[in-house]
Amino acid sequence: MFSIIAAVGKNNEIGKNNKLLFHIKDDMEFFREKTIGHKVVMGYNTWNSLPSKLKDRKNMVVSELDFDGPDYIIHDIDKFIQENEKTEEEVFIIGGGMIYKLFLPYAKTIYLTEIDASDSEATTFFPDFDKTKYYKTILHEGSENDLGYTIVKYEKS
Repeated sequence: MFSIIAAVGKNNEIGKNNKLLFHIKDDMEFFREKTIGHKVVMGYNTWNSLPSKLKDRKNMVVSELDFDGPDYIIHDIDKFIQENEKTEEEVFIIGGGMIYKLFLPYAKTIYLTEIDASDSEATTFFPDFDKTKYYKTILHEGSENDLGYTIVKYEKS
């Protein structure tokens, strides 16, 4: 089963120049806790934006290229989806924008840290989705560095 995890601004912005827009300690800790011990799927740019391989997770990168670093390179995304969408194992989709868009129709759960801020210079966005088709659970609300945020779990109904 696929789950998506992301932090988004008011306008669904998630990044700028291959970097995260918002740095909230609680969000980073939530991301780590949810994804530890799981497969994490990302695009090539997201992989390159990481300071290092994500520890204690199976790092998987969608790419046509072969390169060293990740645990697995996904060359055939359709085959990967077919092999993993019905498993009980939670496979986390961690970005970027194009990867979120590709996996959105297959995701059972979406974890979003919804941040009460925006960035007009954002270059990467989370895809729009119909929130009325999901059951919404607020997991945590907080504020850090003058940024209000809500961690929300959306589950397909």
